[in-house]
Amino acid sequence: MDESEPLMVQRLRKIDDLKKEGVDPFPNDFQVGNTSEDLINQYGQATPDELKMVKESFSLAGRIMAVRDFGKAAFIHIQDRKGKIQVYVRRNRIGEEAFGLFKKMDIGDFIGITGTIFRTKTDELTLDAESIRLLTKTMRPLPEKWHGLRDLETRYRQRYLDLLVNAKVKEIFIKRSKINQLIRQFLDERDFLEVETPMMQRIPGGATARPFKTHHNALDMDLYLRVAPELYLKRLVIGGFERVYEVNRNFRNEGISTQHNPEFTMLEFYQSYATFEDLMALTEEMFHFIVGNVLGSLEIEYQGERIDFSSPWRRLTIQEAIAQWGAVDPKTLHDYDTALKYAQGMGISLERGIPHGKIITEIFGEIVEPHLTQPTFITHYPTDVSPLSRRNQAHPDLVDRFELYIAGKEVANGFSELNDPVDQRERFLKQLEQGDLGELEGHRLDEDFLQALEYGMPPTAGEGIGVDRLVMLLTDSPSIREVILFPLLRPQKQ
Repeated sequence: MDESEPLMVQRLRKIDDLKKEGVDPFPNDFQVGNTSEDLINQYGQATPDELKMVKESFSLAGRIMAVRDFGKAAFIHIQDRKGKIQVYVRRNRIGEEAFGLFKKMDIGDFIGITGTIFRTKTDELTLDAESIRLLTKTMRPLPEKWHGLRDLETRYRQRYLDLLVNAKVKEIFIKRSKINQLIRQFLDERDFLEVETPMMQRIPGGATARPFKTHHNALDMDLYLRVAPELYLKRLVIGGFERVYEVNRNFRNEGISTQHNPEFTMLEFYQSYATFEDLMALTEEMFHFIVGNVLGSLEIEYQGERIDFSSPWRRLTIQEAIAQWGAVDPKTLHDYDTALKYAQGMGISLERGIPHGKIITEIFGEIVEPHLTQPTFITHYPTDVSPLSRRNQAHPDLVDRFELYIAGKEVANGFSELNDPVDQRERFLKQLEQGDLGELEGHRLDEDFLQALEYGMPPTAGEGIGVDRLVMLLTDSPSIREVILFPLLRPQKQ
């Protein structure tokens, strides 16, 4: 039996009793004039004598979060969207009938209060109630404050309760909203245009990932939730939008972990007449803007590690990084057989025939990524793992690409875009031949994109930034589930 069932029975009886007395348990006519924050900001520093001079009445609404009952009077705390404030409810002020109604209210109920402001003997700013209205009578009790909502699974499933009783969780999502606002502000001020591209695509492209599949009945056509917006954003660049960005969802039908959720948020943006080096500089500038505005400092602590976002950020080629942390001669990695043997000797399960570049990135992930605590750009990835990136002029087996690592996590991926349609077609075909895309349902050659590219795309650089991982960093959250309001979970066993 549900532990709250006996209390629910009591509350349902109260609702019936209220209705019999002519009291609506769910009215919608109370006018709110103030928030808790309004009063605290305006009167939080006022002395008791100064508050005595304030004759104005204030009207607030919120949820009852605590009650201290003294018989003919009570102190309660109500919580609204801006915080909490104490309310003093006295029978001899609000009247016998209203006080009788108040006695039938429970923690969790929504109420409307009008009253004047004063400071208690314990120096707490308090609203002295002149009138009180029941606005919503709740049926279920809230989790007990100290021993209630601690189980992670329950917190994620019932995020609404998590937000109610865990102030730190609410703060995470307030910061997340601010981060999204700052991203848009930063790009808008630099003449980028925000756009929206299709979530459902006939051919999922822009990343090598397994898509989610659906079906459109009217058109009798299979569709896929997008794994990335890249190819559509590039179509817009071709169409003349030289600076575009999108902040929206991607979907990948893959594993779930502390770093991955099947549905996640990406910022992706493109700038014509820019290079991957320009975007590295822009990324540093963007992060300074966001981190400084959210936290007030460019030094933060993440999971016990101090991270300094001050410039300049370290830049290493992927070969240099492997040589530094793997104590291996970079020339060793240039030879396919030697690189494969080195990887297998580290315990990485790779079979002969896998692209040379894939071997390099697997070695990098194993021995370098965990060491990249401070913001670090890793550059010049192998061409065969970068099918949409421009070849490096001096080293065609490498591309003009970077990935940004912070706290051992990949946070961003950017590159100078490949705008040669012949080279692009060849690379797509090579991927399909190697099986990189062929094994992933829905992936095939996107002829429409290649045709668009044949009309000409200006020299362009593009980048994707994982918003969830950025929020994790700036809220000191160890798991991606902590920064997604409703992460995907297995169904509960009945």
